Amino acid sequence: MATSAMERKLTNEEKYDLIVSNTQEVMRPDIIREILLVRPLEVFWGTATTGRPHAAYFVPAIKIAQFLRAGCKVKVLLADLHGFLDADKAPESTLENRAVYYERVIGALLRSVGVDLCNLQIVRGSSYQLTPAFSRDLLRLSKRVSVHDAVKASSEIVKSTGDPVMADGIYPMMQLLDEEYLGVDAEFGGIDQRKTFALANDTITKAMGFKTRAHLMNPMVPGLSGGKMSSSIPNSKVDLLDEPATIKKKIAKAVCAPREVEGNGILAFIQHVLLPYSQLQSPDGKATISVVLKDKTEASIFTSFASVKEAYEADQLTPQLAKTLVTEGLIKLTTSIREEFEADLDWQHIAEAAYNSPGNLPTGMGQQAKDAKKKQKTKQTDTNEEGSLTKLQYGVRR
Repeated sequence: MATSAMERKLTNEEKYDLIVSNTQEVMRPDIIREILLVRPLEVFWGTATTGRPHAAYFVPAIKIAQFLRAGCKVKVLLADLHGFLDADKAPESTLENRAVYYERVIGALLRSVGVDLCNLQIVRGSSYQLTPAFSRDLLRLSKRVSVHDAVKASSEIVKSTGDPVMADGIYPMMQLLDEEYLGVDAEFGGIDQRKTFALANDTITKAMGFKTRAHLMNPMVPGLSGGKMSSSIPNSKVDLLDEPATIKKKIAKAVCAPREVEGNGILAFIQHVLLPYSQLQSPDGKATISVVLKDKTEASIFTSFASVKEAYEADQLTPQLAKTLVTEGLIKLTTSIREEFEADLDWQHIAEAAYNSPGNLPTGMGQQAKDAKKKQKTKQTDTNEEGSLTKLQYGVRR
């Protein structure tokens, strides 16, 4: 993030505009405005530690960068127990390694968009959700929320595998309490969490006496094959560790119908990642993207998504040109993440342990992990042959 842009002092109105920019809905915006008059807004974003984070995670990463630019205090919640509750997406045996993997990859992701990690706090849900105080509050809340409302709140978040189970109702109630235990004024998440946020607004003050929070929601970014971008649908996503050649191949195959903006994942990435990223990088705080349009010889400058949309609907910005913009942008943003992973043997083994086998790693990474493991075993054997009692271990670091 450009230092000069960071140094420019924003007015309260500019801070508010930046905080709510590119959101689909904001519940209780009055709370945000009132707090900005007296102090920085405190906000958190949570993610369950389930499948490997993918390119759609750049959307909340950019939003977090915008929060920080607006002077907010930000916490990132790694919701490891939520991952376990969600149809066992994170089996108990993988909880620790997946939480550590998320710590590494989310940290690298945020750095790639210019976030200084000194300005935010990363918290694991299990660090406080297993305490007696949290358990007591969860029991208190369970007496005030109906089974119907609890299951309804999680219906678009938790994967359904048949009849609802108790975990489906516990999941959103824990999320309601997260806001209180993290001590924030607002929670940020996807529009798929709207029912949980609505339950919080309707319940948390009446049932528990806790303060009501604001809720900000970003739209769900369409996947490359249409529909939601998801870790469980390989063809819908670009992994944060994919090689440039793999990124080019996936983007080239992405659904991107000419002149159609709605449901277009390529254009959504331009809107929610590339344009705001360029704004954060700009010394004057203005978004700019340049591209040579069809039948033109000089680059055109886009400063808003409205102008991008207009050019696309007129077929001046063709699907091929839009895909090139996204390909170049993704390669630029993921390069530092991939380089960190490739240089960190410990992280590679955490990835292998978290997702069961090298075969589950992104293209090219599985063989790399195998080679690294083989090299490390050779080094360990050599050390033992020299009479040392010390063996290299692949532990996890917090």
